[in-house]
Amino acid sequence: MTEQSTTIHPASIIPFGILLAMIALGPVLFQHWWHKHYPKVAIGLGFITLAYYGLGLHALAQIGHTAHEYLSFIALIGSLFIVAGGIHIHLDAQSSPWFNTGFLLAGAILANVLGTTGASMLLIRPWIRLNKSRIAPYQIVFFIFIISNIGGCLTPIGDPPLFLGYLLGIPFWWVLENCWAIWALGVGLLLALFFAIDLLSFQKAKSGLAPDSQDQKNSPTRIEGLGNVFFLALILGSIFIDKPLFLREALMIAAAGGSYLTTRKFVHEANQFDFAPIQEVAILFIGIFATMMPALDWLQGNASALADVSPAMLYWGSGTLSSALDNAPTYLCFLKAISAHFVHSDTVAAVNHLIQNGGVDISSLTGEHAESIRQTFLALRKYHPELLASGQVSTDQIEVAYLLGNLSLNKFIVAISIGAVFFGANTYIANGPNFMVKSMADQQGVKTPDFLTYIWKYTLPILLPVLFIIHWVFFH
Repeated sequence: MTEQSTTIHPASIIPFGILLAMIALGPVLFQHWWHKHYPKVAIGLGFITLAYYGLGLHALAQIGHTAHEYLSFIALIGSLFIVAGGIHIHLDAQSSPWFNTGFLLAGAILANVLGTTGASMLLIRPWIRLNKSRIAPYQIVFFIFIISNIGGCLTPIGDPPLFLGYLLGIPFWWVLENCWAIWALGVGLLLALFFAIDLLSFQKAKSGLAPDSQDQKNSPTRIEGLGNVFFLALILGSIFIDKPLFLREALMIAAAGGSYLTTRKFVHEANQFDFAPIQEVAILFIGIFATMMPALDWLQGNASALADVSPAMLYWGSGTLSSALDNAPTYLCFLKAISAHFVHSDTVAAVNHLIQNGGVDISSLTGEHAESIRQTFLALRKYHPELLASGQVSTDQIEVAYLLGNLSLNKFIVAISIGAVFFGANTYIANGPNFMVKSMADQQGVKTPDFLTYIWKYTLPILLPVLFIIHWVFFH
């Protein structure tokens, strides 16, 4: 828990609420004014929060940490945007419900390899081109639901919350082993709903076409700008670098620069590439990252005080907060809350003692926490033998090993993993790729739902029932 988490004034969360309200209502109530002045609003509200933290709380370290998080975020999403803009994918296919559904399924799988951000940046343009004759808002929304969010819950690469879990000791393939059934149900339900809606749209569009235009052929399938795959791999590989400071971001920026300078002009023109989408996202998220600090600090200060800890509560709690806050730190707060609730400090100290002594006396352990100590040490031996060999195991990693070693507690990690990833699709700001996809679609001339319409017309009637079904099947 940070010192600021216990001393922040409730009023400090107001700028975040105002910014959310402006993002939701600005494009609807005063579109032209908002489009012209949103940078002033976002940066101005962010400045208010930064001034409070700097002058009121003297929390310069906290400001620096948030600034680094923002830099990492914009370096990743910006570099992937630029590199994906240098890859032109043209499909020799017709926009049919079956092909579209297969495309979304393939994107959901690819999201676990490239991450939801990488898959979104790479696939949104071919998705729009594929459906250009009947592109509709629901097609962009389901793309966000499936590829930008839910599809990426099987690997730490897939979504930022899972990557944080991986850094704290959750094994790389653990999420796949424990969450694949939930992934299959969530993606399957959404694909079935999409197919039904798309079939109606397809039949309506087809009935309005002239007979000789219904079977119009596209040009052959081709991928141009394949040299950018190298830069894409460089970005994805740099995600795993955390030392020295800023090397990760420098590699991402270098990859973006190399891609932009080496991509041929006609590829950028074919993708209608310009910097407007990333500029909008970069400016808005300055304000979001800054104004969100008090809300995240409040969550960090209060998550460990949760009285009723159950998989269902963690699923809805982490998910609901991930719908408005950054889902990565929200996941981290809930993971630490689980550890604080279940892991006894004596167990951590005893396991650390075993590590320093090579675990020689593990079989002869006695006392109140003997079995917990044994299970935790065995979990470390199973999942992280290299850490045991080095003797350098952090307290966080020991606590996570305790949760992994006690099989009855595994479901709590599953609950916050699914909550943070799945609920990230609830709003445009809950996950980085969401707003980026909307901005890129807008730039391509596609009509996308505004903030409130997205929630009212798609999240509540479509996504929320799917989330309830997952709760009933897996967390009831």
